[in-house]
Amino acid sequence: MWAELLPVGRSAASGGYRRFAWNAADAECRAWFEQQARDRGLGYELDRNGNQWAWLGDPAAGGAVVTGSHLDSVPDGGAFDGPLGVVSSFAALDELRARGAQFGRPLAIVNFGDEEGARFGVACIGSRLTAGVLSREAAYELRDADGVRLPDAMERAGQDPTAIGADDERLARIGAFVELHVEQGRHLAEDQPVGVASAIWPHGRWRFDFRGEANHAGTTRIEDRRDPMLTYATTVLAARKKARLAGALATFGKVAVEPNGTNAIASLVRGWLDSRAADEATLTALVEEIGRTAAERGERDGVRVELTRESYTPVVDFDGPLRDRLARVIGAKGGLGSAPVLPTGAGHDAGILASAVPTAMLFVRNPSGVSHSPAEHAETADCLAGVAALADVLEDLACQ
Repeated sequence: MWAELLPVGRSAASGGYRRFAWNAADAECRAWFEQQARDRGLGYELDRNGNQWAWLGDPAAGGAVVTGSHLDSVPDGGAFDGPLGVVSSFAALDELRARGAQFGRPLAIVNFGDEEGARFGVACIGSRLTAGVLSREAAYELRDADGVRLPDAMERAGQDPTAIGADDERLARIGAFVELHVEQGRHLAEDQPVGVASAIWPHGRWRFDFRGEANHAGTTRIEDRRDPMLTYATTVLAARKKARLAGALATFGKVAVEPNGTNAIASLVRGWLDSRAADEATLTALVEEIGRTAAERGERDGVRVELTRESYTPVVDFDGPLRDRLARVIGAKGGLGSAPVLPTGAGHDAGILASAVPTAMLFVRNPSGVSHSPAEHAETADCLAGVAALADVLEDLACQ
């Protein structure tokens, strides 16, 4: 399975992946998922929001144990973020069948659409729509860098955009959701290849619009300039410093410039801030401070600064009893007593669903801690340990 997915959407230039929502690589990944489901005799279903489901047992029976993740990527992302969870889910089912496990509850494997938000700027669109966190009206307003609207992209890919929206009936069928994911840090110890998530830091995305005045780079005096690039640069540096002092994270990872000419002073610099913190109060205060600094610098530079929050996810504490149960199951199998429990600053579909269903996450060790990069990596032995741990957890939750 892993070998089949590796070439899909991979850039020959960077070695990273460009599997964006509703593009050709996404369609190929979706076809792969459907084939995996059918090869195993599972019931295949595409829901109203474009999420894919593979069912063992009757979905209508309720109390289903669901596992899975996503197959899309950030621009030039790594091979493991998302796909490891989906591949491991199918492999764990294969392992349970090999054990002769008898299922007492329905089991489903899911591929959530557009988790990374690389194309339309909002993360976890598939799960947000399902949970009612993102409204149909708001989704219809989303556009990619080329101005293509989300519903139009869905329609071109064969998905009916008129049906998107909250799916309470589907959520009511789920008794527990467990997502396996590559760890996006280096917190797991050398002798602990698999851990359990305790919580997800609150996080969000904010757009800063720095509006100045376009002019000639070679003839405009320094004192006559209204250069938004200067305000933007100052804001980037301030964000890093303020985040460090607050024990939080702040990253400007995307920028757009108009008119984007080498010999032209920009009229507009648009920068996107990703910020995360251990608690919501710290995060709110941090973003407010960054915004205040940008506005103050903008006054000096003759630049107008506009700040817009594009998405926000509050702190997620995973279901305590489910989290502890998973830690005991994995720890008992590994002779550790209990698996390590650790928080994460990365957002996931599991975090979106946590308000509606009991949810938990497993992390597979990442030796370098690098993620959202072609250098992202997990050792094969650790991935196999993750499959075994997921199979043990699913057996405990879904089998008689």
